[in-house]
Amino acid sequence: MSFLLCYSPFKPLPLAFFFLILLSFHFLPAISTDFLVGDSDGWSVPKPKEADKYNKWASHNRFNVDDTVHFKYEKDSVMMVTEEEYKQCVSPKPLFYENNGDSVVKLDRAGLFYFISGVSGHCQKGQRMIIKVLEPMSPPQPSTVPPEEKNGAAHSKLVSVSSSFLGMFFMLFIALFLSI
Repeated sequence: MSFLLCYSPFKPLPLAFFFLILLSFHFLPAISTDFLVGDSDGWSVPKPKEADKYNKWASHNRFNVDDTVHFKYEKDSVMMVTEEEYKQCVSPKPLFYENNGDSVVKLDRAGLFYFISGVSGHCQKGQRMIIKVLEPMSPPQPSTVPPEEKNGAAHSKLVSVSSSFLGMFFMLFIALFLSI
């Protein structure tokens, strides 16, 4: 460690800021992911033995709010539909429809999304998919403080400190120590 301190191109104070900047990345919101539907096969009619291909593909991925699903296809289309339309493989008024060969759909809420091909007969052959988008992670709810005991004994209050805060404090302490 002392070798790095002696020959470091960084001065201690800028080093402290560098550590704080690195630690602050923990607080940035998660970056969304773009999923290519069907991976390299794209969005097409599955082979007869693979009728559940797209639901298997979807079940092997974890979808979050603000992720996108990218459909690549030729001479086909993609429709986002209701659950009932998904079951019937038909939709006179889809929630989303594109047939340009390169469609991107943003998963803007938690819950289930239903997709089918808009080409007659393709959905019945398995070109359909349900995507489950996970609920966003919410911060833990504070624990309830037990009511005061009848004998009037005082309760101690615990302070909850996040590991991120402790990490920042530790890094600042180290940075200040190195600058001495």
